[in-house]
This record gives sequence, C-alpha cells and structure tokens, in this order.
Amino acid sequence: MPCLIALFALLSPRLAIILMWLFGDLLGRAFDNAIVPILGFFLLPWTVVGYAIFWDVGSRGVHGFEWFFVVLAFLLDLGSYGGGARARG
Repeated sequence: MPCLIALFALLSPRLAIILMWLFGDLLGRAFDNAIVPILGFFLLPWTVVGYAIFWDVGSRGVHGFEWFFVVLAFLLDLGSYGGGARARG
C-alpha cells in the first residue's frame, strides 16, 4: 500500500492524502487526531504524506534516517510556497 500511495503522491500529494483517507486507516494510525492531517492537507501535503508513509513502513513510528525524508518533504512544501511567491512577484 505505501508504494501505491507514493506513486499517487508523485501526481499530487493531496490526491494521495484523499486516497489514504478513503481506502485505508493509514492517517488514523500515523496521527493521534484528525486535525494534523486536515491542516496538512491544506498547508504541508508532502510532509503529511511522507510522515504517514514512513510511519507505516517503519516500526510504527518514524525513526533515524526516515526523518531525513520527512524533513525533505517539509523542504519541498516550503519550496513550493517560495516558488509560487516568486512567480507572483
């Protein structure tokens, strides 16, 4: 399942979040409450997808080198905001 989600995330991270919510309980297992994935859907979609995938792939948590990919997803989210601001200006 995480590999399929990663393929959908390449198209759109928000699509991957919707598919994780519709067809599985990955978001429910990775996050304690529903507020973080909902906020992540609008603000940091790559980070939410990265955290949820590596939470499931790992030992039911994100440990060690997996944090590198979550931080990389966070930087990708920040870069998308910066690129959008530069295109508007």
